[in-house]
Parts: sequence; structure tokens; C-alpha cells
Amino acid sequence: MQSVGSGKGPIVNCPQCGEPVVYDPANRWRPFCSERCKMIDLGAWASDGYVIPGKAMESDDDLIDPLTGQPTGTPGSPRHD
Repeated sequence: MQSVGSGKGPIVNCPQCGEPVVYDPANRWRPFCSERCKMIDLGAWASDGYVIPGKAMESDDDLIDPLTGQPTGTPGSPRHD
């Protein structure tokens, strides 16, 4: 864990544990206080622990091809023209 008094830069709270940490390039884990906190946060993202609010897409049929403006459909299914 990075000491609060070392380095230069603002003091921020680690997003995972809340410990004060210097936000400085010398802190290789910034904005986290340690590799452990960084990996816990990464694991939460990877396991869908963080979710952006909004309506969930029900299927890939909802996707639109940005080049054609047409629905993409799912592999092996007919396109909706």
C-alpha cells in the first residue's frame, strides 16, 4: 500500500477500500492503494458486479449494423429487411 505522505499529487480514497492514497504516477496501482484492491475491482467488472442502468437488450436481433442501418440478426438466422 502506498503511504499517504509519499510522492506528490492529490490524496484520493481508494475506490475499493477507501484508504487514502497519493494519486501520482509513482503509485503503480493508482487510483487504488494496492494490487489487491485493483484486482478485486477488476473481478467485480468481469463478473458483472457493476452494471450500467438501462433496459437490457433481449437478443442480438436488437443490434443495428452501423454501415447499413439494418438489424444484424443472429448468426444463421435470416436478416430482417
